[in-house]
Amino acid sequence: MTIPTVKAKLLEGKRGLIVGIANENSIAWGCARAFRAFGAELAVTYLNEKARPYVEPLARQLEAPIVLPLDVAVPGQLEHVFEQIAETWGELDFVVHSIAFAPRDTLAGRVTDAPLEGFLKTMEVSCWSFIRMAQLAEPLMKNGGTLFTMTYYGSQMVVENYNIMGVAKAALESAVRYMAAELGPKGIRVHAISPGPLATRAASGIPEFDALLEKAKRKAPARELVAIDDVGAATAFLAHDAARLITGQVLYIDGGYHIVD
Repeated sequence: MTIPTVKAKLLEGKRGLIVGIANENSIAWGCARAFRAFGAELAVTYLNEKARPYVEPLARQLEAPIVLPLDVAVPGQLEHVFEQIAETWGELDFVVHSIAFAPRDTLAGRVTDAPLEGFLKTMEVSCWSFIRMAQLAEPLMKNGGTLFTMTYYGSQMVVENYNIMGVAKAALESAVRYMAAELGPKGIRVHAISPGPLATRAASGIPEFDALLEKAKRKAPARELVAIDDVGAATAFLAHDAARLITGQVLYIDGGYHIVD
């Protein structure tokens, strides 16, 4: 996939940070493609040296002037990313937080049995890191902006095998609402994007995920699975000034799957 060419540069002049690109199947890559297609300038991160060879070619497609390592569990790395953005651009218009993690044994086990260490690591990466990004982005969003994070239906309903991640996503969605209320007076909007099941690298850690994909395709009113470009286009729209009075939302992009019993 390459960056689509569009005539309407709806986000030209805007600058944003995309966190969570692992490869060309990542939701974050779908978002990055859409933002760039609409004219935005992007900063991109990669998890570690192992991920770097997969992300750097995509960053070149995006013509990203800022490409940095970011593991939110490593002290100082997140702060360094925002320092570089402040030094290079001096301001920021949007952030896309598309990362989540749970230790394998914690994710595979019952929520009832979740060990403290695994619970805290899950919450640190999947929820707290978004709150910290908002703290760091706030002073750079001098003319307002938009903060995005990715969630899933398992935050609201019990989804088999989603387990502790459902708890983390519920906390994340609550944080979105509180931050939207707190940052709204500064013109900063906050959203959680909730795609339907997607065959991403992160999802591969969920047991029996293929069955979940088939169920979603069968039950969704649209009778098809969402694609990363669908997620990207909807997310990019919410960063436009035309969406300035939309905030604090959990936006489902799932072909209507969440409305079906």
